[in-house]
Amino acid sequence: MIFLILSRSILEESRPFLDWLANWYNTLEPFDLATEIKDPSKASVFSADMVVGFCYQGSLASERIKGIVEPVVALFRLAYKHGIRNFVLLQDTHSKEAPEFEAWPSHCISGTRESETIPELKSLPFSNLYTIIPKNSLHPAIGTRLEEWLQQHKPKEMIVVGDCTDLCTYQLAMHLRMRANALNIKNTRVIVPASCVQTYDLNVGGEGLPHPGDFLHLLFLYHMALNGCRVVSEIR
Repeated sequence: MIFLILSRSILEESRPFLDWLANWYNTLEPFDLATEIKDPSKASVFSADMVVGFCYQGSLASERIKGIVEPVVALFRLAYKHGIRNFVLLQDTHSKEAPEFEAWPSHCISGTRESETIPELKSLPFSNLYTIIPKNSLHPAIGTRLEEWLQQHKPKEMIVVGDCTDLCTYQLAMHLRMRANALNIKNTRVIVPASCVQTYDLNVGGEGLPHPGDFLHLLFLYHMALNGCRVVSEIR
């Protein structure tokens, strides 16, 4: 009975925030690349897990994730046209014995098609510019070459796209923002276009823990904004 009352109380108290959250999301403004980024040499595009195993096949592939393939590719094209030449692709490339498989089904094992960059990005004429950084966990910088790359290139404008909004994309955006904060790196921006990130959906009663995609997508975009990332509707 106590838990039932608590549940009702949480729902009632959260309603004003949830209404606000929906309005916040629906009124996000676009980001004009040409106006906002004057020096493309200081800008970089970071992609989280735009790989076959999340977009097309495998135990964690999702139609929702597949839906951002086109806008992500369009953003890559736009960024290149604007003069951006730094593209960093953080990608799940797991060992067969990855401890992460205790929480998630086996996916994106090194050497399999699932761990490969989606063909739409691989086929872009400037794909030779990509820095592909394999990772064996949700985190982009633990046990990877990301810190080395950041120290070498020192990006000021960091555009983050990919999946999932509340998992790898969140970890990536937050790491970039928190790293700049911790190291007192001034005049940096982490920009997250909502049109180019997405997460999966799993209803209550399905296998595994439920995962309301729409709600968690909004909540984690908000949390990125709360922590200083600039969340925008799209980049154009």
